[in-house]
Amino acid sequence: MNKKTFIIISVLLLIAIIGVGVYLIVQNNQKPEVNEILPEEEISDEQMRQTIVTLYYQNKETKALMPEGRSIDAKELLTDPYTTLMNLLIETPKNEKLQTAIPTGTRVLKAELKGDMIWLDLSKEFIDNHSGGQEAENTTIYAIVNTLTELKEVNSVKILINGKENQSFKDEKINFKNAFVRIEKENTNQNKETNNNTVTNRSNEVSNNTTTNKNENKQ
Repeated sequence: MNKKTFIIISVLLLIAIIGVGVYLIVQNNQKPEVNEILPEEEISDEQMRQTIVTLYYQNKETKALMPEGRSIDAKELLTDPYTTLMNLLIETPKNEKLQTAIPTGTRVLKAELKGDMIWLDLSKEFIDNHSGGQEAENTTIYAIVNTLTELKEVNSVKILINGKENQSFKDEKINFKNAFVRIEKENTNQNKETNNNTVTNRSNEVSNNTTTNKNENKQ
């Protein structure tokens, strides 16, 4: 190999080495490609505040109570959760097969938690506009009781009318002297079969183990 050929080969090798070095430097300086996956729809602050509450409405055909889940802004429950739930219960349900069991025109005057009992003050339309009949009245009472006792701090509900205690529906089959506690469906049916004049309730004066009291006889 003559001197000229050796020089040419050396130059080519040097160029190749420099080219490889430059390529490696460029590759190292490039930022890696990131495949960013974006959600199809961004979640708003309002959606993040949503919470589910359970409201009890009456089935239009069977007349039985049925729960309906409702998504609401959690902020609505911060100030006065009991009035909020009652106002929702008075409204028309989303499910077309259900209807509210609360008489038309009923207004919530006050709802206050005392211990584990809600003192619920309703307007006189609650009794004036009720269709009557003990079964329908029971449905109305337990639509309220079951809805409010979904809250863990609530165990019973005492109903007042225009701020007055010891009121009753117009037929006086169910009065509001005592607080009402939640009962399950099977217990409700058993109570109806045992005595049509018996309503499950609880007063402030009885122990927490007492769940059923008879209404006072009319004087």
